[in-house]
Amino acid sequence: MFNRDPLSQGSAKDLTTAARIRDAAIELFGEQGFQVGVRAIAAAAGVSPGLVNHHFGSKDGLRAACDERVLELTRDKEASAITEPSIAKGMLATLAEIEEFGPLVAYMVRSLQAGGPLAESLFEHMVTDAVVYIQAGVDAGAIKPSRDPVARARYLMMLNLGATLLYVQMHQRGGEKLDFRKLVRDLTDELTPPALEFYTQGLITDPTILDTLNKEK
Repeated sequence: MFNRDPLSQGSAKDLTTAARIRDAAIELFGEQGFQVGVRAIAAAAGVSPGLVNHHFGSKDGLRAACDERVLELTRDKEASAITEPSIAKGMLATLAEIEEFGPLVAYMVRSLQAGGPLAESLFEHMVTDAVVYIQAGVDAGAIKPSRDPVARARYLMMLNLGATLLYVQMHQRGGEKLDFRKLVRDLTDELTPPALEFYTQGLITDPTILDTLNKEK
């Protein structure tokens, strides 16, 4: 799994059994949703169904491990891009290989579409991670400080994930399987230029609006 993903550590044969199962589950959950069965995941990982339960206890336990891995990969990549000596260089490097995030984006989309406590937990962890790596960018002098770092991180996560969910919904055609690697590239190419203009140049010319709003609270 993730055969094109440079974020994966080592080749498939180098991974532990638990890691192979987890990576297979991330890919299958992303492709088919969380209705996919344990037997299908075991077959994709090349193990017996009993080993899935042995390592993770239940399907929810496996999903929690998948969440943790997706968060780890996303957090590490975002942090390395933001804290590069040149944030432009870090972002361009990430954009150059954006297709390789396809399986991770697919997993996050399926999780958020499914809703419920596990989706809410994944989102809240993403916000918590964003607070940390955005602050690292602030400390590195690449990002402006915020009056409310947590609120800013939550807004950015809702903005980015909401845009991704909408884009997926608009490009879904019945039961046709989406190519998330291509979708992530197309979405990035379309939204990156206006997003960078928005983030680097701002939008509203009157800076007193925020001060007025804060005084009225």
